[in-house]
Amino acid sequence: MKEIIEKAWDDRSLLSGTETQEAIRQVIEQLDKGIIRVAEPDGDEWKVNEWIKKAVILYFPMQNMETIKLGPFEFHDKMALKSNYKELGVRVVPHAVARYGAYIARGVVMMPSYLNIGAYVDEGTMVDTWATVGSCAQVGKHVHLSGGVGLGGVLEPIQASPVIIEDGAFIGSRCIVVEGCRVGKEAVLGANVVLTGSTRIIDVTGSEPVIHKGYVPPRSVVIPGSYTKEFAAGSYQVPAALIIGQRKASTDLKTSLNNALRDFGVAV
Repeated sequence: MKEIIEKAWDDRSLLSGTETQEAIRQVIEQLDKGIIRVAEPDGDEWKVNEWIKKAVILYFPMQNMETIKLGPFEFHDKMALKSNYKELGVRVVPHAVARYGAYIARGVVMMPSYLNIGAYVDEGTMVDTWATVGSCAQVGKHVHLSGGVGLGGVLEPIQASPVIIEDGAFIGSRCIVVEGCRVGKEAVLGANVVLTGSTRIIDVTGSEPVIHKGYVPPRSVVIPGSYTKEFAAGSYQVPAALIIGQRKASTDLKTSLNNALRDFGVAV
């Protein structure tokens, strides 16, 4: 499949061929079932499977717009909706929606939320109300995405890493994680933390600040913050994220965000 996809990526005229279309549809089917994924753990790092992202992009021009009717609701789109949740062991609360091509593991709970094509959500994860899991975003086991969380999607550029939320992480209400940022295992993001590829993630727990970009180390407890930056027009505060401590080993992994932050005297 990879060879066929790569050839079609370089020569779009091949998209009209049966062999190419069958290969692309097979990739989307395997994404939907979790057999393959856009990014996967590789030791302590992550490997991006660029050819799979290419297949997702090539899938769009193959699809025709059609009307989808669900009772009184009507949609008009190129993508089918995911189905068979009972067989998958997934709880889906109205009006949660996932596109075909998104993998959702057994034990996931979807409150009214949205999962895009290429996303991967592992077992036992809670996707809370109005949370969005963008295209190709990778979410680990027993993660809690609180209300209004936005995980950015990424298809292009092809080499760009998707947003990655590792096992056991707790993402607080209205957090935004985009541009391929990675949140390490069991990390806690307080409400309204915004992480982009250029956001300074500043560890303030030592005598000197330690700055990360695009990565929250495992078990870190993070809150919104800012730092002073000089511009031609003067000095202004620029948003940042502050690592204020480590999640304690004694803390139950299923604890609420409030309890996790209360250990550090932070109110949310």
